[in-house]
Amino acid sequence: MGHVQQHSPSDVHNHPAAPVEHIKMPKKAALASFLGSTLEYYDFFIYGTAAALIFPKIFFPSGDPVVALLGAMATFGVGYLARPLGGLVMSHFGDKVGRKQALLITLVIMGVASTGIGFLPTYGQIGYWATALLLVGRLAQGFSAGAEAAGASTLTMEHSPDGRRAFFTSFVMTGYASGMVLSTIVFIPLAALPEEQLLTWGWRIPFWLSVVVLAVAYWIRTRLDEPPVFEEIVEHDQPKSVPAAVVLKTQWRDVLRVAVVMLFSVMQTTFTVYALAYATGPAVGLDRTLMLTVNAVTVGLSMITIPIAGVISDRIGRKKVLLVGALGCAATTIGYFWAISEHNIALVFLFGFLNMTIFYSCWNGVWTVFFPEMFPAAVRYSGMAIGSQVGLILAGFAPTIATLLAQPGHNGWMPVAGFTILCLVASSIAIMTARETYKVPLEELGQPRR
Repeated sequence: MGHVQQHSPSDVHNHPAAPVEHIKMPKKAALASFLGSTLEYYDFFIYGTAAALIFPKIFFPSGDPVVALLGAMATFGVGYLARPLGGLVMSHFGDKVGRKQALLITLVIMGVASTGIGFLPTYGQIGYWATALLLVGRLAQGFSAGAEAAGASTLTMEHSPDGRRAFFTSFVMTGYASGMVLSTIVFIPLAALPEEQLLTWGWRIPFWLSVVVLAVAYWIRTRLDEPPVFEEIVEHDQPKSVPAAVVLKTQWRDVLRVAVVMLFSVMQTTFTVYALAYATGPAVGLDRTLMLTVNAVTVGLSMITIPIAGVISDRIGRKKVLLVGALGCAATTIGYFWAISEHNIALVFLFGFLNMTIFYSCWNGVWTVFFPEMFPAAVRYSGMAIGSQVGLILAGFAPTIATLLAQPGHNGWMPVAGFTILCLVASSIAIMTARETYKVPLEELGQPRR
């Protein structure tokens, strides 16, 4: 009897009870991913907004504003160079140790890096050392962001019931929209400050506020369990191999496919970063508060349309929704830049709404489930992280490329629109070659096609 009393509670906990507890956590997983992504993207995009409006004036020499803007846009892109490294390192721990532990680390890295940027001295105070320190902070942001989206998507998808995986996983990018809106809302009143106050202390406030979001997101994430499918791998398989090496050997085509599909995201950085700099720059001269409001409203409304896109893809398939989004984004990109060049505020809002709120939500509501569904559980985090973060490098440098492609004159935006559309076409071709996974059971994902 003593023997039974000693082992029975453990047996009950380890076998029938624990999986049931894990399976019933899709809502908590979606909430944790939403808050974590809110922090990650809030921090990531306050940098993008500052790179367009502030950093050229305080972290670079003031002799040539075009060169300073190029430098600021380049530091924005450098963050994307660090994302593959962050994805590779943290996905290894995510596949070997646990999704949850890896995601907690990414939160802390992003929070510390962003808060630190808010305390940096400027170029006028310490010269190029200020630029170098800004670069270090941006690299840390990129390292963290490279692991966040893949980890949050993997964890949430594995917690979700079949038939509703896209809906629950869509809250990862609903967090993107939330973070983007928070970053823009914080900047709107600051952008109205007198230039001297904005460039001395005003721009620092959004970076310091990262601490608040970090505390909430970390607290929620500590209360989330590992997905049951990962628990089964740890308890039974206990793989000794390196997940990244395995996935690159066995599914290199899928990793490459993810990287090419990810070119879709060039649309987002071009819209929110380059178009902001273009519209408020000397060539056009629109009010910066107005353009920040356009970003906040159009991306903010996507918090509604992103989950709707996920629901639709759970019913009709991932690929159809993605391709509709690509076609719509290509058309409305032209309209958006044209409206900016014409100073037509009503059409700027209209095309911004169609582009970001409607068609880009077809992307954000689906890719976070489409990518992890390509890989089996043992290498899922690694496969998605490596492919998506390599693909995001071009998106990170898209504002820099756009700045170089833009021509003088009224229609100087056309090469930028052409570059964005070319990336959407390449992404669409890769989407069409992928397997449709919305009806595949969780246990069969990543297995050879029958």
